[in-house]
Amino acid sequence: MRPAVRVSALTKRFGAFTAVDDVSFEVGEGEIFGFLGPNGAGKTTTIKMLTGLLHPSSGTAEVAGLSIPDELEALKSRIGYMSQLFSLYADLTVEENIDLFAGLYGVRGERLEERKVWILEMAGIREQAGRLTADLPLGFKQRLALGCAVIHGPPVLFLDEPTSGVDPVARRGFWDLIYDLSEAGTTVFVSTHYMEEAEYCHRLALMNRGRLIALDSPAALRGSMAEPLLELRTDDAPRAVEAVKDLPGVLEASMYGRALHVLVSDQDAATPRLTEALAGAGLTLRSLRRIEPALEDVFVARVREAGGVE
Repeated sequence: MRPAVRVSALTKRFGAFTAVDDVSFEVGEGEIFGFLGPNGAGKTTTIKMLTGLLHPSSGTAEVAGLSIPDELEALKSRIGYMSQLFSLYADLTVEENIDLFAGLYGVRGERLEERKVWILEMAGIREQAGRLTADLPLGFKQRLALGCAVIHGPPVLFLDEPTSGVDPVARRGFWDLIYDLSEAGTTVFVSTHYMEEAEYCHRLALMNRGRLIALDSPAALRGSMAEPLLELRTDDAPRAVEAVKDLPGVLEASMYGRALHVLVSDQDAATPRLTEALAGAGLTLRSLRRIEPALEDVFVARVREAGGVE
């Protein structure tokens, strides 16, 4: 794959605060590239630099063959952008929103009519073109916003936490559309909080405190965690976390649904300590087993290794 996005030592400072710190990576054409990190990790700031909304303090970037920030005017027609707020005008109808974005991107005439039909079909709102956008269910607004973001057929699409507040069914349907765009050759750059969404990406960049702390496919990231991960089930998970988190050899302890996930340096040494600590806290240990790490476990471990969340 040829790189659709190249980033080298990209840095953004706001006074004494460094929001993005010496970040470098490449994204291939047609790749779904995920940005995962806690609030304040630098995801949105990086996207704003790559879309020309912010100028870098230092470093270089190239998007769709164009240099950032030297070719920003030409960049507008080569990218699409959708934020978590969807960028739609609630007091306009569905069709008026489409026409507005078409005008902004210079899509006119027969091409506009073709793209309008495609958007209405893709969003499942063919019969609702005259409906106020404010009255659409959230999932339909989301798909309409996606259609407006790509009305001009850009080779690179940026999605900044696009599914915040959307139910799981609508979220999965939205990702089906992302896959369709990727298979057609569009490079999709998406930031997310959701671990299940991160699994859909071809590759993931984990960010913390403005720095890139890991970059690989979801499967490779899960396989990179060498320390044993134990799943414990007790009658009181919150109390169990408190009972075991500071034990020798326990690297991380957190709730995972109704269970505990405990990352340890040595399983044989940790098991009797965990059992004893829970019994000492008056808790019943229902089960203890080693499990394969989920992406959330890897993320928590990598953030801890990188110094934790500020």
